Amino acid sequence: MFRHPLVIRLAHWINVVCLAILLMSGLQIFNAHPALYWGAASTFDSPALAITSDQDAKGEPRGIVTIGERTFDTTGWLGLSPSEGTLAERAFPAWSTLPAGQDLATGRRWHFLFAWAFVINGLVYLLYGLGSGQLRRRVIPDRDQIRDIGGSIREHLTLHFPEGEEAKRYNVLQKLTYLVVVMVLLPVMVLAGLAMSPGMDAALPVLTDLFGGRQSARSVHFIVANLLVLFVIVHVVLVLVSGVWNNMRGMITGWFAIAPPGAGARTGETR
Repeated sequence: MFRHPLVIRLAHWINVVCLAILLMSGLQIFNAHPALYWGAASTFDSPALAITSDQDAKGEPRGIVTIGERTFDTTGWLGLSPSEGTLAERAFPAWSTLPAGQDLATGRRWHFLFAWAFVINGLVYLLYGLGSGQLRRRVIPDRDQIRDIGGSIREHLTLHFPEGEEAKRYNVLQKLTYLVVVMVLLPVMVLAGLAMSPGMDAALPVLTDLFGGRQSARSVHFIVANLLVLFVIVHVVLVLVSGVWNNMRGMITGWFAIAPPGAGARTGETR
């Protein structure tokens, strides 16, 4: 069956590129000041979260993550990580940031450019989805799906996915997840990003106040970004276990093979 129209497919792959660059450039920006706070000001002595480096009892350097009053040793991957044959003091390792070296100005340019590309792509997706009815079909669960949400949870936990006619539509967990991502997480992330802008703060201070201050907006932006990373990880895992070639073909060509009931094919998870 033909499952994914061209606009949906293009929006999906543009999002893949945008989110990857936004994440890596965002980590570069975070590395310039690797701490989060709540409120309007930076309370340097008591951050909500900090990724730094310190020395242990023997005087050896170590990476540490501090969340509230608790401290965790993260040497080797956060706070202190390998870089060009030595251990570098930086919150996130070089391989995860764009650019790899410490360069805040370039990271900000990448981030702002692809933030606008991401927003424009999202608006095109939203307008097309509303006008064509695709958005409702993809994110609003049907009544029978809501009633059988327990069965869908069991299917996911046991890696058994819908077949036959039921595989022609997204299952209830997919729809609810996409509903939260599209209607809640993405708008909050964009608004929190705008609230951090001094220019936006001057033009529309109510937006910054909505988050309780610029530092709170920065923390919300960081938290939502991590939730989106978690969503992507789960999404990719489910695509792999439910039939990677069929799912990839569907999102590249639009055509998706539906196995008849009892065939044993995994066809239920795709975007």
